[in-house]
Amino acid sequence: MRVLGIDPGTQVMGYGIVEEDKGELGHIGDGIISPPGELPERLKGLYDGLLEVIRTYSPEVVAMESPFFSKNVLSTLKLGQVQGVIFLAATHSSLASFSYTPMEVKSAVVGYGRAAKGQVREMVKRLLGLDQPLSLDASDALAVAICHIHTAELKQRYQNEILPHQAPRR
Repeated sequence: MRVLGIDPGTQVMGYGIVEEDKGELGHIGDGIISPPGELPERLKGLYDGLLEVIRTYSPEVVAMESPFFSKNVLSTLKLGQVQGVIFLAATHSSLASFSYTPMEVKSAVVGYGRAAKGQVREMVKRLLGLDQPLSLDASDALAVAICHIHTAELKQRYQNEILPHQAPRR
Protein backbone atom coordinates (compact mmCIF):
# COMPACT_ATOMS: atom_id res chain seq x y z
CA MET A 1 0.00 0.00 0.00
CA ARG A 2 1.35 3.43 -0.96
CA VAL A 3 0.05 6.28 1.22
CA LEU A 4 0.34 10.03 0.72
CA GLY A 5 0.40 11.59 4.18
CA ILE A 6 -0.34 15.29 4.53
CA ASP A 7 0.32 17.79 7.30
CA PRO A 8 -2.08 20.62 6.39
CA GLY A 9 -1.06 24.23 6.70
CA THR A 10 -2.11 27.52 5.18
CA GLN A 11 1.48 28.71 4.68
CA VAL A 12 3.33 25.40 4.41
CA MET A 13 1.84 21.98 3.71
CA GLY A 14 4.04 18.97 4.37
CA TYR A 15 3.68 15.77 2.40
CA GLY A 16 5.24 12.35 2.68
CA ILE A 17 4.83 9.13 0.76
CA VAL A 18 5.29 5.81 2.56
CA GLU A 19 4.90 2.37 1.06
CA GLU A 20 4.22 -0.80 3.00
CA ASP A 21 5.26 -4.08 1.41
CA LYS A 22 5.09 -7.38 3.32
CA GLY A 23 5.20 -5.61 6.67
CA GLU A 24 8.15 -3.35 5.75
CA LEU A 25 7.79 0.42 5.59
CA GLY A 26 9.60 2.26 2.83
CA HIS A 27 10.22 5.98 2.35
CA ILE A 28 9.25 7.00 -1.19
CA GLY A 29 9.46 10.79 -0.92
CA ASP A 30 8.60 13.89 1.07
CA GLY A 31 8.59 17.64 0.82
CA ILE A 32 6.57 20.78 1.32
CA ILE A 33 4.19 22.84 -0.76
CA SER A 34 4.40 26.55 0.04
CA PRO A 35 2.65 28.74 -2.51
CA PRO A 36 2.86 32.54 -2.30
CA GLY A 37 0.05 35.06 -2.25
CA GLU A 38 -3.13 35.69 -0.35
CA LEU A 39 -5.25 32.81 0.94
CA PRO A 40 -7.27 32.21 -2.27
CA GLU A 41 -4.08 32.03 -4.36
CA ARG A 42 -2.41 29.81 -1.77
CA LEU A 43 -5.39 27.43 -1.74
CA LYS A 44 -5.16 27.10 -5.52
CA GLY A 45 -1.39 26.60 -5.24
CA LEU A 46 -1.89 23.89 -2.60
CA TYR A 47 -4.46 22.14 -4.82
CA ASP A 48 -2.21 22.28 -7.89
CA GLY A 49 0.79 21.14 -5.84
CA LEU A 50 -1.13 18.19 -4.40
CA LEU A 51 -2.28 17.10 -7.84
CA GLU A 52 1.35 17.18 -9.00
CA VAL A 53 2.47 15.11 -5.98
CA ILE A 54 -0.30 12.59 -6.70
CA ARG A 55 0.71 12.38 -10.38
CA THR A 56 4.38 11.99 -9.47
CA TYR A 57 4.08 9.35 -6.74
CA SER A 58 0.81 7.51 -7.59
CA PRO A 59 -0.42 6.89 -4.03
CA GLU A 60 -3.31 4.53 -3.42
CA VAL A 61 -4.80 6.59 -0.61
CA VAL A 62 -4.48 10.02 1.02
CA ALA A 63 -4.29 10.48 4.79
CA MET A 64 -4.16 13.83 6.55
CA GLU A 65 -3.87 15.17 10.02
CA SER A 66 -7.17 16.73 11.03
CA PRO A 67 -7.02 20.35 12.14
CA PHE A 68 -6.76 20.83 15.85
CA PHE A 69 -9.00 23.42 17.45
CA SER A 70 -7.13 26.43 18.67
CA LYS A 71 -8.11 29.59 20.46
CA ASN A 72 -7.79 31.45 17.16
CA VAL A 73 -11.06 30.71 15.33
CA LEU A 74 -9.84 32.32 12.09
CA SER A 75 -6.81 29.99 11.95
CA THR A 76 -9.05 26.98 12.56
CA LEU A 77 -11.38 28.05 9.74
CA LYS A 78 -8.46 28.51 7.35
CA LEU A 79 -7.15 25.03 8.20
CA GLY A 80 -10.64 23.69 7.46
CA GLN A 81 -10.43 25.30 4.02
CA VAL A 82 -7.07 23.63 3.45
CA GLN A 83 -8.59 20.30 4.50
CA GLY A 84 -11.33 20.87 1.90
CA VAL A 85 -8.66 21.42 -0.76
CA ILE A 86 -7.02 18.12 0.24
CA PHE A 87 -10.34 16.25 0.05
CA LEU A 88 -11.01 17.83 -3.36
CA ALA A 89 -7.57 16.88 -4.75
CA ALA A 90 -7.96 13.30 -3.47
CA THR A 91 -11.49 12.97 -4.85
CA HIS A 92 -10.47 14.54 -8.17
CA SER A 93 -7.74 11.87 -8.37
CA SER A 94 -10.20 9.06 -7.45
CA LEU A 95 -8.40 8.37 -4.16
CA ALA A 96 -9.97 7.59 -0.80
CA SER A 97 -9.03 10.05 1.92
CA PHE A 98 -8.76 9.60 5.66
CA SER A 99 -8.22 11.95 8.56
CA TYR A 100 -6.47 11.37 11.89
CA THR A 101 -6.18 13.56 14.96
CA PRO A 102 -2.71 14.67 16.08
CA MET A 103 -3.08 12.42 19.13
CA GLU A 104 -3.90 9.38 16.96
CA VAL A 105 -0.85 10.05 14.77
CA LYS A 106 1.51 10.48 17.70
CA SER A 107 0.15 7.38 19.43
CA ALA A 108 0.57 5.28 16.27
CA VAL A 109 4.14 6.43 15.63
CA VAL A 110 5.64 7.19 19.03
CA GLY A 111 3.29 5.30 21.34
CA TYR A 112 2.44 8.46 23.27
CA GLY A 113 -0.31 10.87 22.15
CA ARG A 114 1.35 13.94 23.63
CA ALA A 115 4.81 13.40 22.12
CA ALA A 116 6.76 16.48 21.01
CA LYS A 117 7.29 17.16 17.30
CA GLY A 118 10.99 16.36 17.66
CA GLN A 119 10.17 12.94 19.12
CA VAL A 120 7.83 12.24 16.21
CA ARG A 121 10.52 13.24 13.71
CA GLU A 122 13.12 10.98 15.31
CA MET A 123 10.75 8.00 15.40
CA VAL A 124 9.75 8.56 11.76
CA LYS A 125 13.43 8.60 10.79
CA ARG A 126 13.99 5.34 12.70
CA LEU A 127 10.93 3.60 11.28
CA LEU A 128 11.87 4.57 7.73
CA GLY A 129 15.65 4.19 8.12
CA LEU A 130 16.37 7.81 7.19
CA ASP A 131 19.66 9.55 7.88
CA GLN A 132 19.00 12.82 6.05
CA PRO A 133 17.58 15.96 7.66
CA LEU A 134 13.79 16.08 7.68
CA SER A 135 11.64 19.19 8.12
CA LEU A 136 8.98 19.06 10.84
CA ASP A 137 6.25 19.51 8.20
CA ALA A 138 7.52 16.56 6.14
CA SER A 139 8.10 14.35 9.21
CA ASP A 140 4.55 15.06 10.43
CA ALA A 141 3.21 14.11 7.00
CA LEU A 142 5.24 10.89 6.97
CA ALA A 143 3.91 10.16 10.47
CA VAL A 144 0.34 10.51 9.18
CA ALA A 145 1.10 8.04 6.37
CA ILE A 146 2.60 5.57 8.87
CA CYS A 147 -0.43 6.03 11.14
CA HIS A 148 -2.76 5.18 8.27
CA ILE A 149 -0.79 2.08 7.32
CA HIS A 150 -0.88 0.80 10.90
CA THR A 151 -4.55 1.70 11.34
CA ALA A 152 -5.63 0.16 8.03
CA GLU A 153 -3.73 -3.01 8.90
CA LEU A 154 -5.46 -3.28 12.27
CA LYS A 155 -8.89 -2.61 10.76
CA GLN A 156 -8.31 -5.27 8.10
CA ARG A 157 -7.15 -7.79 10.68
CA TYR A 158 -10.19 -7.00 12.84
CA GLN A 159 -12.55 -7.51 9.89
CA ASN A 160 -10.85 -10.73 8.82
CA GLU A 161 -10.22 -12.34 12.19
CA ILE A 162 -12.59 -10.95 14.82
CA LEU A 163 -15.84 -10.16 13.04
CA PRO A 164 -16.34 -13.58 11.39
CA HIS A 165 -16.12 -15.25 14.83
CA GLN A 166 -18.59 -13.02 16.63
CA ALA A 167 -22.09 -14.26 17.25
CA PRO A 168 -24.72 -12.32 15.33
CA ARG A 169 -26.55 -9.63 17.32
CA ARG A 170 -30.25 -10.08 17.95
